[in-house]
Amino acid sequence: MKTTTTFILLWLSFFGVNAMQSKTEPADIETQEVYLSGTGKDDMVDWDFFCSDGMNSGKWSTIGVPSCWELQSFGNYNYGKDDFKIRKNEYGLYKHQFNVPENWDEKEVKIVFEGVMTDAEVKINGKLAGEIHQGAFYEFKYEISKLLKYGEKNLLEVKVNKASSNTSINHAEREADFWIFGGIFRPVYLQASPKENIERVAINAKADGSLEADIYTASTKAKSLRLSLSDINHKKIEDLAATDISKENGKWHVTSKANDIKSWNPESPQLYFLNIELLDKKDEVLHTTTQRIGFRTVEVLEGDGIYVNGQRIKFKGVNRHSFYPSSGRTTSKELSIEHIKMMKDMNMNAVRMSHYPPDKHFLNVADSLGLFVIDEVCTWHSPYLDTKVGRKIVEETVVRDVNHPSILLWANGNETGWNTELDGDYAKWDIQKREVIHPWNIFNKTNTMHYPSYHVFAYDTYAKDKIYFPTEFLHGLYDGGHGAGLDDYWKQMWNMPLAAGGFLWDFADEAVVRTDKKGVLDTDGNHAADGIVGPYGEKEASYFSIKEIWSPVYIEDRYIKSDFNGVFRVENRYHFSNLNEIKMVAKWVQFDGPKGTDKVKVLSESTVPLPDLKPETKGAFNVDLPKNWQSADALFLTATDHNGLEIFTWSYPIKVPKDTNKSNIISAGQGAVTTHVDGGLIKVEANGIQYTFSEETSLLQEVKKGNNSIPFTNGPVIFDHKDKIESTNVNKLKNKVEIITVFEKTDKSPGWASHKEYSSDVIKWTIHSNGLLDLHVEIKGKKIVKGFKGITFSFPESEVSGMKWLGDGPYRVWRNRMKGTKFQVWENDYNNTVTGESGFEYPEFKGFFSSLYWARIKGKNNNGFTVYCNSENTFLRMLTPQQPKEDPNHRVSVDFPEGDISFVKNIPAIGTKFQTGDKMGPQGNSENYFGNDDEPISIDLTFEF
Repeated sequence: MKTTTTFILLWLSFFGVNAMQSKTEPADIETQEVYLSGTGKDDMVDWDFFCSDGMNSGKWSTIGVPSCWELQSFGNYNYGKDDFKIRKNEYGLYKHQFNVPENWDEKEVKIVFEGVMTDAEVKINGKLAGEIHQGAFYEFKYEISKLLKYGEKNLLEVKVNKASSNTSINHAEREADFWIFGGIFRPVYLQASPKENIERVAINAKADGSLEADIYTASTKAKSLRLSLSDINHKKIEDLAATDISKENGKWHVTSKANDIKSWNPESPQLYFLNIELLDKKDEVLHTTTQRIGFRTVEVLEGDGIYVNGQRIKFKGVNRHSFYPSSGRTTSKELSIEHIKMMKDMNMNAVRMSHYPPDKHFLNVADSLGLFVIDEVCTWHSPYLDTKVGRKIVEETVVRDVNHPSILLWANGNETGWNTELDGDYAKWDIQKREVIHPWNIFNKTNTMHYPSYHVFAYDTYAKDKIYFPTEFLHGLYDGGHGAGLDDYWKQMWNMPLAAGGFLWDFADEAVVRTDKKGVLDTDGNHAADGIVGPYGEKEASYFSIKEIWSPVYIEDRYIKSDFNGVFRVENRYHFSNLNEIKMVAKWVQFDGPKGTDKVKVLSESTVPLPDLKPETKGAFNVDLPKNWQSADALFLTATDHNGLEIFTWSYPIKVPKDTNKSNIISAGQGAVTTHVDGGLIKVEANGIQYTFSEETSLLQEVKKGNNSIPFTNGPVIFDHKDKIESTNVNKLKNKVEIITVFEKTDKSPGWASHKEYSSDVIKWTIHSNGLLDLHVEIKGKKIVKGFKGITFSFPESEVSGMKWLGDGPYRVWRNRMKGTKFQVWENDYNNTVTGESGFEYPEFKGFFSSLYWARIKGKNNNGFTVYCNSENTFLRMLTPQQPKEDPNHRVSVDFPEGDISFVKNIPAIGTKFQTGDKMGPQGNSENYFGNDDEPISIDLTFEF
């Protein structure tokens, strides 16, 4: 990042440091920058504009720059691989007047375009600035000193063709699997440097402090260089002695060594400024420039792994498009910060730029906050860039991005889109000689196969000597993938020596605001609904699953029972940090019941010393047990990093549901219970509540409290149950009534070793004098079950307004996405979000919720009810989620059982766009093991209406 003085407020200021200012050098030896556009989506500058086709076409008006013109209500929307070919002739004309200071006539002036979609013809005062630029995602510039009028107004004209005249560019980036936009979508500015100047610098700063730089200059007066190193606040640390300087063909090569530096890594992203002065024969400064750098060493060792600073690393990564719903590919520094903070919050350490170089500020933030980056040129599937234009694009990519310490690898296109003739071009421009990969391919030292099934990933031996990291895996269409399956995949990735992690697809749903359709959010069906977060950053459940699974503090699964000794086994899954740098706090807590205030009462809080564990080593820590620990409802363990940011909070229930609910369920006491059997119905009344059951099946038919009907009916229906009823009996006892239904016994099916009879299924209702309703259900055992095990009731969705519960939340779970929740009291309002498709209101209200203790179901036109679950390991099924419209292979649409509100012992997995759940690891298995054939599954509930 260059140090310059500006005439306007500049945007390259990171975390309180304005890297464009210099207090020690006069402006005439620095590069000055003046923006002709805004700096991003939030501060556009109006230019004159004409669009040839579509919305608001055929007339001159104004448009904000930078922007994608579709989002400013011009032209046509196109999702590339579907319909771009019919819009090839769409273009836009831009005009903008600007002033140039009179004293710039002694400077070299360039105009810089950070990104234009896609062919750009630039004129200054009616004259071409240079050849037409092709390629949408690449920075280009023209030297325009001789075209300017100094001290006067100047006219900039730009013609932008949405399609390129180069067929290979259209194949590579205009007919791809993402939204296609037109326009000057990244900033435009003027750059004024002394005539004798440093054109650019390429730096290789290694972890041991050694440094080499290629300094490009056409100066004839330059005779020497002076280098110094400053900290991130521009305070000089040391002058750097040049140990070797050589010159050839406009390039100076210099080597040096810095002392007492700290290396850069994503856990501690230490940055410095390298100051370079170009000196004449009198040692007077001709030009000065500053580059922000990080000292780090990258090695890709064949048959071994990817090493940073001598440490073998694993990518915990995600793919990310440059995108925002209301501005398309035009983003902002603030958005880059927001996105990377979310990635870091998910405990990610890497991002792949899909499928083109990002904005410069995104890479600056990756350097500052700490993320590994794979930088990629834009190609997609079989067609690729022709060699001539491809070489120009590779040069533009590497020259712009070469000095970012965050970039570890270059990607030559995507999914067979690569032109192998370009592989060697990266090294021509990259002084660090970083490796080039072919995403989705076995190439050189790496295997980056996309979307492997779990068993292929774990056991494939075709390329077993390659460093294995899928650059796309667990495709996140709708609610599938991402956190679903990740726990299984990551166990393999972490433990396989040659696995170097992987990159989830992808970060955010690309739902674009359709200015031609009254502002609706459009994901082009199932093409762009793949995010961990929604279009505006709404966090889906997988966000928190990833956060737990990828926590660098890895705690083995633990269950707290009466003989709990406070010991937790832990592994340090950092690559560069000692575990004792992490703060851990333990809280023993109690929760209010359904009628409480939802406040968490902390019984005891203490800091937990973590052991001295180097990266990738195991140990244990102890949590002190306070005297009253068994009276707590849960233990919370919260880990925070050295920046004070939460790594994760783990929660552990202390009591089983039956013991927790004792304090919430009111004792029945004395009172009358009346019973009437007539017309096939059993009617029982207690404390003003009337229950009606079927005499034939004992299923609940109606609940009335006074004159208010509560539409909780038709249950308990036992799933997949075909046994006939043997008997139903009504027992009138003191202060209560029992209704007991016993089903006929059923022999085991042929083929079983033993033909011992199963126990009978039983449904037992108990109505107490205070109106409480107990339900006990016994379902005969079977070791291996594919269908649902549990019971269900009816409750119209139209009558539900929300729920409050004690259990895991606030997000729903799938069998292969159980992590990321927290055990406590939660409250969600009703919504009908279809994940990634509509609503984008999270958490989703409907689905399966784990570890149910109690739940208060809120009614719209009724009082609802509270249910206490006294059985361990029970899931609450709340209504049936609406299925997404476009899931042709039914992989991310989960079949729900009958009924509306259910209590189940097993739940299904969810798949991805490319795989069913059972192909994604053991947790996606459709079979469930329930243990002893002779012991029935019991479900015990208490209802309070």
